[in-house]
Amino acid sequence: MRNRSHRPRAAVAMATAVLLGAGALTACDASGGDSPAPKGPSATKPSPKPTPTWDASPDSLAAVGDSITRGFDACSVLADCPEASWATGTDSEVRSLATRLLGKERAADHSWNHAKTGARMADLPGQVEQAVANRPELLTVMAGANDACRPSAASMTPVTEFRADFEKAMRTLRRELPKTQVYVSSVPDLMRLWSQGRTNPLGKQIWKLGICSSMLADPDARDAAATERRESVQSRVIAYNKVLKEVCAKDLRCRYDGGAVFEYRFDGDQLSHWDWFHPSKNGQSRLAELAYRQVKAKDPEG
Repeated sequence: MRNRSHRPRAAVAMATAVLLGAGALTACDASGGDSPAPKGPSATKPSPKPTPTWDASPDSLAAVGDSITRGFDACSVLADCPEASWATGTDSEVRSLATRLLGKERAADHSWNHAKTGARMADLPGQVEQAVANRPELLTVMAGANDACRPSAASMTPVTEFRADFEKAMRTLRRELPKTQVYVSSVPDLMRLWSQGRTNPLGKQIWKLGICSSMLADPDARDAAATERRESVQSRVIAYNKVLKEVCAKDLRCRYDGGAVFEYRFDGDQLSHWDWFHPSKNGQSRLAELAYRQVKAKDPEG
């Protein structure tokens, strides 16, 4: 009886020794050689990656977007004027973002404008593919107005498609240029542009040619249907800006302007006197100033 009572204890002791030995081997293998096994939180949690530092002085710049970035109607009626572009223009009256950041001489051969008049967000991935070839250190994005400016409010780009196209453009960029910084402008307040331009008879005549009909058609109409149409366009612009902010926030090297362009109170001096809708040279200069302030800021506005 006494001998039998000792056998379970001996078996337990032997099993414990085996387990302890296995654990010792495992710990040794995990830490390598005879080094002690890591202890504390660092044993299971990797060190966090540092947030990339924003370079406020990029050496090159490429622009993508629509007619605003092409300087449409800034110099003559119904025509592009890229030299007056807020992003890459050479006009001394505008003092484009490229000129402010790079200086006049360097901006001449270190900035590129791939924007197209009439472009929508669906066109942005293709423009980004072109910009990638330049390998810019900064990419400016101003797109979305034409997604809201359609023949009718019903034909505006759905928000889900707008988001998918912008995300595709960002993936296109990151596939080739993971470190390029991005400045994203908000879509302008189209309702304010209508309220400013509708007081000018010449502007309203140009609007009849089909400029942003979803907002500008029948500019003097104030009935319920016209009001509802304009408000639906305005709501869509606000939704687009929310997408721009959210998608940009997921990229550590992307800065959204915090709604600065949408909130800017454009008046007659900042609007083209050819169509009273697109920015004049004065307006282009204001856009350049807003962008420069955001790019040079220590912290983004939003």
